[in-house]
Amino acid sequence: MKDLGIFDGTMKALQTALDFRVANQKTISSNIANLDTPGYVPVKLEFEQDLNRAMQSGVKLAKTNSSHLGSEGELDGISARVVRTPSRAGIGDQNEVNLDEEMIRMAENQIHFEAVIQALNKKISLLKYVAQDGR
Repeated sequence: MKDLGIFDGTMKALQTALDFRVANQKTISSNIANLDTPGYVPVKLEFEQDLNRAMQSGVKLAKTNSSHLGSEGELDGISARVVRTPSRAGIGDQNEVNLDEEMIRMAENQIHFEAVIQALNKKISLLKYVAQDGR
């Protein structure tokens, strides 16, 4: 079946952002779950700078055939990095999880996640509007 091209670079960007937000939520949840684990070093998922850079430069489509456009762009090369923060305290059980910081990170991630979902819903409702001939 021929690609209709209804899912543009914005949809790919929103999908990528959602994937990273879900992975970030899992990372934060893991840190919270290990709050009482002796010697646990919290991890942080870093992806926002690369995602923002790709979004600002625009998604570049590669034309693979004269009859259609591909969707390979800069978003395909973005990956998240897991960063471990070394122990700072050196006292007690050496657990570095700060519950307050993790809860703030979780709330921020949730706000970003919901914003992406709203943008995705708007995009889909626009496609629905077009498919119904403006009705």
